[in-house]
Amino acid sequence: MTTAISTGMPTTASGPNPTSTATDALSTTESQALPMDPMAWLNKAGVRSWHLYLAGLASVGASFVSWLVSRGKRDSRPQSDRWGLFIGEWAPTFFAMGAGLKQEELERRSLS
Repeated sequence: MTTAISTGMPTTASGPNPTSTATDALSTTESQALPMDPMAWLNKAGVRSWHLYLAGLASVGASFVSWLVSRGKRDSRPQSDRWGLFIGEWAPTFFAMGAGLKQEELERRSLS
């Protein structure tokens, strides 16, 4: 008695298909719609990658301004640093989302 273990690789009656490649698996997965694709949702809502890139740049500027304002209010230095870091952590998120949305835009452009 043999037990089959699912490896996720395409198989034939005699075992794994050696001629199958990883791109075959990717092309079948890409053709199936994912139930939850935030980048596709943002794209359909009209958000573009440059919107998120601008938000990232604005976050960098807002981080600096909030640090300066906090220092001007004579807040303690650690409190000023916390405000600057809190807002500054948004920038990488916006840039990463912008990159993901740019990829979505390129994929949609190549499909049309």
